[in-house]
Amino acid sequence: MSLSERDQKHNWHPYTQHKTAQAHIAITKGQGALLWDEEGKEYIDAIASWWVNPFGHSNPIIADAIYKQLTTLEHVLFGGFTHEPAVLLSEKLTAILPENQQKLFYSDNGSTAVEIAIKVAMQFFYNNGIKKTKIIAFENAFHGDTFGAMAASGISFFVEAFKDSMIEVVRIPVPTAGNEKQSIETLENLVATKEYAAFIFEPLVQGAAGMVMYEASELDKLISICKKHQVFTIADEVMTGFGKTGRNFASNYLQESPDMMCLSKALTGGAIPMAITSFTQEIFDGFYDEDVNKALFHGHTFTANPTGCAAALASLKLLETDEMQHNIARINKSHLSFINRVESHPKVVTTRVLGVIFALEIKTESAASYYGSLRNKLYNFFIENGIILRPVGNIIYILPPYVITDAQLQKVYDAVENALEIV
Repeated sequence: MSLSERDQKHNWHPYTQHKTAQAHIAITKGQGALLWDEEGKEYIDAIASWWVNPFGHSNPIIADAIYKQLTTLEHVLFGGFTHEPAVLLSEKLTAILPENQQKLFYSDNGSTAVEIAIKVAMQFFYNNGIKKTKIIAFENAFHGDTFGAMAASGISFFVEAFKDSMIEVVRIPVPTAGNEKQSIETLENLVATKEYAAFIFEPLVQGAAGMVMYEASELDKLISICKKHQVFTIADEVMTGFGKTGRNFASNYLQESPDMMCLSKALTGGAIPMAITSFTQEIFDGFYDEDVNKALFHGHTFTANPTGCAAALASLKLLETDEMQHNIARINKSHLSFINRVESHPKVVTTRVLGVIFALEIKTESAASYYGSLRNKLYNFFIENGIILRPVGNIIYILPPYVITDAQLQKVYDAVENALEIV
């Protein structure tokens, strides 16, 4: 019996309707931008395995850092204790985050990083005797699958079954071209009510919505409005963080710094689940009190896991190398060149690029559903051709590991062009 067949007996996969889904491909090895299945077929991982793996699979530098940490201290509880990897990581990370980010809270994935930010925003005002229990978010946002993160998300079929059991979130339009004025006016009307604790957003790029992009100058205006009305701003950098947009963080494009930032995915180079929520000193001080009940009562068993911290430190070191910065610029240049090659195709509506993120919208006669027939046809076509891409409806996006070669990238582009001929 194959590994793929054995998998079906017990494993429940994410975002999967198992009655209609095909058997899952069993991957046995990864190296750089490549993966191999149990039959030896090679795939180019053109989405860095859900955006977590910028430095390639089986990266020896990260693997070595993990091994050394495992032979020294694999884990210790972070309640009442600390350790050098966590201290070093806090020092290294705050040095490259916007300068107002001074305190870090560790957790284990992007959803929990967001969950913590939302809880902190609401409890800050509660600690100060102020009732602010609502959150503002963008339309079609995605922030995760735990309850607070899910409430902040705006892709309806992800949350439909739970919509009567969540905190209240009100949405504003994304300030894409033509929507800027409506976005600003809607936000101004909401914050004037003084009922909102925070505004959460994916800075510059909405990933799960199909790599929807908007200008930093427009986000600056929204953040400025929130600051004037004592509404905290939360930058969900789970996808955009660590070089994806061409800078360390999408927030580096802003003039206004967010009050909180959520980090995960590429934080450890895809090696170990880990997340961080960062805060201003002002927010931390809102919990700093003689009254124990004003503390943040939130924790995870593996908070600040030393092995995860070691992986993150190695990942940050790799990100800062001239080689990786050159790779990010190289991929961006290649994406822009591909736009010139494909944007005039009659099946292409729009193309867009930011950093290593490329997106292309396919012309359709009617709206394409998120996991509909077009998406499935495209996904299967790419898999057959040894390319891992996960289209979102009629949006094809590429977000590769920084170590992808030019030849591998060209193969991905060729597959995208060929896919346009089958739709």
